Amino acid sequence: MAMRGGGATMLSWYLQVAAVSLLAMATGLEAQLRVGFYDNSCPAAEIIVQQEVSKAVSANPGLAAGLVRLHFHDCFVRGCDASVLIDSTKVNQAEKDAGPNTSLRGFEVVDRIKARVEQACFGVVSCADILAFAARDSVALTGGNAYQVPAGRRDGSVSRSSDTGGNLPPPTASVSQLTQMFAAKGLSQREMVALSGAHTIGASHCSSFSSRLYRAGTTAGGGQDPTMDPAYVAQLAQQCPQSGGAAGGGALVPMDAVTPNAFDEGFFKGVMNNRGLLSSDQALLGDKNTAVQVVAYANDASTFQSDFAAAMVKMGAVGVLTGSSGKVRANCRVA
Repeated sequence: MAMRGGGATMLSWYLQVAAVSLLAMATGLEAQLRVGFYDNSCPAAEIIVQQEVSKAVSANPGLAAGLVRLHFHDCFVRGCDASVLIDSTKVNQAEKDAGPNTSLRGFEVVDRIKARVEQACFGVVSCADILAFAARDSVALTGGNAYQVPAGRRDGSVSRSSDTGGNLPPPTASVSQLTQMFAAKGLSQREMVALSGAHTIGASHCSSFSSRLYRAGTTAGGGQDPTMDPAYVAQLAQQCPQSGGAAGGGALVPMDAVTPNAFDEGFFKGVMNNRGLLSSDQALLGDKNTAVQVVAYANDASTFQSDFAAAMVKMGAVGVLTGSSGKVRANCRVA
């Protein structure tokens, strides 16, 4: 009888452990990102995002690249927690005011989306998920794959400009530096090259690449970056004149000169032809491993599109806050 009692006690213990384990598994699953996260709690969420992004991009095609870049710069600093949207205060300089982020745009689009979403479902949809949805819709509206976005991110409460240091790749980064920075976020070199393809839309300030056009004591055509097509150098020198101060400084030049507003393989074709605008872009052709991928994407648009979509989903899960972590900020600009 003692054994039976012990067996019954042991069985009861096993059942309790099993129940706790199942509960933990369920809680863990709920805490993870998933497609259709707002299907019940806010079914209009993704529709609202798509509508507002569509209006914004129709009025200003450059905002598509801006919204993709916002998502990227958010995820690479403190994870995808919408910390890049928080405004600075008298006692804190936020991420958006750090040097690498001062050219970010699209904040007003996010504000409009958030205002509508809050009216539809108060306190439900995070700013971090809005950024992920908006990036996806920007890609789709410009001709890329409309991939599904797993959601369930929560918003962070900390945003410091100092945190951007060493996390955001500079326009002069080498392939080795890029590979290391992406690896630090759990992204492979292959995913780094695919994500670099986002440069197929949008533009860059002259100041980000003027050092490739002019060297001290030279004029355009003398002393420029030898990896750049000379005809392209001459073209860029007209767009970014040295007499304009810091080689045209604030002027904007399309990253893909052929199809600047189309999400296609044009970026990789440009790099193949030594017409990568940033030195970090052109560097992809100078490394034997990444060069193979550049050529493959330039000749196979569908592979690039599918690889890019998969890499965006993976990047969108970097350092996320889920479940009981973080919160849903009512105003994306305020922590």
